[in-house]
Amino acid sequence: MYNIMLGNNKVSCILDNGIAVITISNPPMNPLNKEVMDGLRECFNLLSQNDSLRAVIITGKGERAFVAGADVKEFTSWTPDIAEDLTEKGQRIFMQIENFFVPVIAAINGFALGGGLELALSCDIRIASENAKMGLPEVTLGIIPGYGGTQRLCRTISIGKAKKMIFTAEFIDAAEAKQIGLVESVVAPEALMDAAMEIAKKIAAHGPVAVRGAKKAINVGRGLSIEQGMAIELGMARTVFSTEDKVEGVDAFINKRKPVFKNK
Repeated sequence: MYNIMLGNNKVSCILDNGIAVITISNPPMNPLNKEVMDGLRECFNLLSQNDSLRAVIITGKGERAFVAGADVKEFTSWTPDIAEDLTEKGQRIFMQIENFFVPVIAAINGFALGGGLELALSCDIRIASENAKMGLPEVTLGIIPGYGGTQRLCRTISIGKAKKMIFTAEFIDAAEAKQIGLVESVVAPEALMDAAMEIAKKIAAHGPVAVRGAKKAINVGRGLSIEQGMAIELGMARTVFSTEDKVEGVDAFINKRKPVFKNK
C-alpha cells in the first residue's frame, strides 16, 4: 500500500493491490472547488501511468457528503467567459474519468448534489449508502448542470425521470435512486466502502486487458447504431484473443486453477 502524493490536500489517493481509493477531503460538504478539481485531474493523470492499476474507487470524506456540488461562492466572480472556460475544464476532467482505462466506482456517502452527482455519473458503477441524497439543483441558482449532468443522467435513467430531476431540482433518496437505476446497490453507511471494495476486488481478479476492452466497447458503442457497436465489439474481441492473458485464462479454466494474469 502506498499514498500517491498530490499537489494539494483536498484530494488523497491510496493504491493497494491494484485498487486506488480516491478521497475528496474538503469538509464539511466536500464541494468541488478549484483545488478539488485540480486534485482529481492530477490524481487520474498519475494513476494513468500505473500498469498495476485494476480499479478505482471515489468517495468523500465523512458520512455527510460524497460531494455537495460546486462551491457556489466561486460563482460570484464568474463572467460568461470564465464560466464557459471553467465549465469546459470540468467537462474534460469528468470525461477523463468516464473514459479512464480501468473501471471507476463511486461510493456515494451522504449528499451527491450538482457537480457531485455529475462526478458520480461519470463513474462506471455507483454504490450508495442508505443516507445518500442525490439531485441536480442548478436551476434554483438560475444555471444548468454543466459538467455533463444534462447528458449523462438521461443516458443512465429514463429521459422523463432525468428531466423531472433537473427541471424540479428535487432530491431523491438512495432507495429511489436504486429503483430508477441511478445506483446499482444501496448499503448501510458503515458497509459502503467494503461493498465498493468487494466489487473492485472482483474486477481486479479478472483479465485486465479484457476488462479494459469491455469498458471501451461499451463506452464507444453506446453512442453508435447497433451495427456500428457490433463492429467495435468484434474488433475488441479480436484484440483480446491475441493476448497472453487469454491463453492463461483459458488454460486456468480447463485445468481448474486460479488464473495469473500478466496484463499482456
